[in-house]
Formats: sequence, structure tokens, C-alpha cells
Amino acid sequence: MKSLKDLEKMREQAKKKMAMRSDDENQYRVVVGMATCGIAAGARPVLNKLVEEVAQHHLPVTVTQTGCIGMCTLEPIVEVFDKEGNKTTYVLMNAEKAAEVVTRHLIEGQVVTEYTVGKYKQ
Repeated sequence: MKSLKDLEKMREQAKKKMAMRSDDENQYRVVVGMATCGIAAGARPVLNKLVEEVAQHHLPVTVTQTGCIGMCTLEPIVEVFDKEGNKTTYVLMNAEKAAEVVTRHLIEGQVVTEYTVGKYKQ
């Protein structure tokens, strides 16, 4: 950043990114836990696969990342929020499971119950 103009440009870019995150046209918001525990467990390939699949299918879905979700033993964790705010928490994810969640949950509208937090005990 060299000038006030550069700072204003950065501000506008940040505003655009925030607007994309809160896009009312999106059917789902997908959040990937990317704290050190999630990254160590393999969250980066999960995030990459989700972004890739959503883009490939041109889905009205926002994919974001967050810090610690609080269940480190079940990382990588992916949370899917629908328009009504209902949350589905997927645990012990990998890239293959992430692709399946895109197909079954985000495209077909069916929760992939075998990957949800309710199937596992801490």
C-alpha cells in the first residue's frame, strides 16, 4: 500500500468479497473449519474440492472458511447452512466425501447422514 488511493481500492475489494458472502440468491453457505487442527487433519483438500465442485456445477453456494469449530477429534469439519439457517455438520471429511456432499446435499437436497456428527461419538 503506497497511497490513500491504494487503501480505498483495497477497501472496495473487501466490500465486494463481503457482499458475495451474504448473497441472498445463494441456496447454501458451506463453512470449512480451517484452524490448525482442521488443517492438520486435512481440511485444505476438502476446502479445495468443495470450491472446485461448486464452481464446476455453477451452484448458488457460498464456500467460506472459519477457525476452530470445537470438535478437534472429528476434523476436518464442514458445516452446511441452508437459507432458513438450518445447519448440518459433517465430520471426518475428505475430498471424496466432500464431492459426495456437493452432489447429494447441495444438488439433490438430501443430507448425507452417514457423514454427520450424529453418527460419531467423541
